[in-house]
Amino acid sequence: MNEIVSIQLDGNELKVELGRTILDVCREAGVDLPVMCYLEGLSVVGACRLCVVEIEGSPRLFPACTTPVAANQAIRTQTEKLKRYRRMIVELFFAERNHVCAVCVANNACELQDLARRVGMDHVRFPYLFPECGVDASHPHAVLDHNRCILCTRCVRVCDEVEGAHTWDVMGRGHASRVIADFNEPWGSSTTCTSCGKCVQVCPTGALWPKAASMGNLRKEPGKIGELVAKRKLNA
Repeated sequence: MNEIVSIQLDGNELKVELGRTILDVCREAGVDLPVMCYLEGLSVVGACRLCVVEIEGSPRLFPACTTPVAANQAIRTQTEKLKRYRRMIVELFFAERNHVCAVCVANNACELQDLARRVGMDHVRFPYLFPECGVDASHPHAVLDHNRCILCTRCVRVCDEVEGAHTWDVMGRGHASRVIADFNEPWGSSTTCTSCGKCVQVCPTGALWPKAASMGNLRKEPGKIGELVAKRKLNA
């Protein structure tokens, strides 16, 4: 058993194990931090920065999913600064690609859309980039729409770590980054894809969706895949 230390979480003193992340401790304490790249059961990358917290004594913001607790930490999770920062991140997600919710198959079934409501986003203050983003419908069962992708890499990690197919990867840098199948081949031409559908289920937006879905009836259950993987690791 790891050493037990004392921390303060939003003014409440807690006894926690060293080695655990701030996000784990927050969830156990009933503090609901927003996340987008994080999914239980997959490796942690700290890419979206939505779960950032303040730690007393440091001017930096820390991603809760990758930051371990330490003795005598005083952690704040709901300050006005953090709320402003999270809203800015969500606005930048919308500005970077072409998220037009009204014509998206994931409308009302999208984690990004839900998050925008949660942070109180009623408009975007940044100029839209309007990039040219392709749509790959070459796969017999699913579609990849780069216009909706937020580069959370859940699809990359579930394909790599759970299915073991290693079909997905990320190509390019900055706003030119794109999720690609194999060596930037059409998804339908992939020799590694097993058509398991795990990438579609864990995608938080309308970037990956089954061809059988229509607007208003899309249903994804990323949490179930995460729970199954976490249980498998626990029993291993």
